[in-house]
Amino acid sequence: MPPAKKRARSYDPARTRAAVLAQFGNVREAVGGLGPERLALPTRLGEWTVRELVVHIGMALTAVHRALALPEPPKADAAPLDWPFATAANSAAIDEFTRNLAAEQADPDAFLADVQRSLRALLDEHPGSRVLATSAGAMSIDDYLVTRAVELVVHTDDLNAAVPGLDVPYDRQALAAATRLLADALALKAPGGSTEVRVPPYAVVQCVEGPRHTRGTPPNVVETDPLTWIRLATGRVTWKDAVEEAKVSASGERADLGGLLPLMS
Repeated sequence: MPPAKKRARSYDPARTRAAVLAQFGNVREAVGGLGPERLALPTRLGEWTVRELVVHIGMALTAVHRALALPEPPKADAAPLDWPFATAANSAAIDEFTRNLAAEQADPDAFLADVQRSLRALLDEHPGSRVLATSAGAMSIDDYLVTRAVELVVHTDDLNAAVPGLDVPYDRQALAAATRLLADALALKAPGGSTEVRVPPYAVVQCVEGPRHTRGTPPNVVETDPLTWIRLATGRVTWKDAVEEAKVSASGERADLGGLLPLMS
């Protein structure tokens, strides 16, 4: 996927850090109450159980730890918007790493507590400009944390789907970052100005080739809520099902996004 031609969206570093820590704190608090039976529940992520999902959430943040242990790249050559398109190529390695790590962790809650403490220490120690080698390329800590917010929101939703009544809350800033990054990814994948995609209250993007809308009501409009958008973008729900269940409203001949989704899986 080529880099975006438009100016990339900026994310406030302090808010992003706070959002990552807050969302991870929400997950850890909820996971602390899970016993062996609920940790053994299946998830919508293939053969992963809740235990493996929980460990993967911690692993998503220890990616910062692992990157900081490597030599610093000479300069950043990637941005958050590069990340959604790089995940599929690493899915097999991520699955194996997750399974092996889950087998080693007798107490998932203790694992998350250690990750929480060590991440705070690392973020206090290193400036946000420090460059990391990531699966999507070299990017600053501040930029990479935007992708960690997306991971946390996506997998919080997976946890809530797997464990009835868990209801892990979503940090508003983390949910906003996830919504915006994945909306921008759609605009990058399908550049154009014929269709307006609205995900209130966080994002509005123009996409899809065709006559560009300039004023008045756009001829092609898609609107949905943040969690439905995130599920569509990550393949948790299909376009057809979301439309049939009235989770998405789509009007206009260029408003069918089914062929463009998911953006990452």
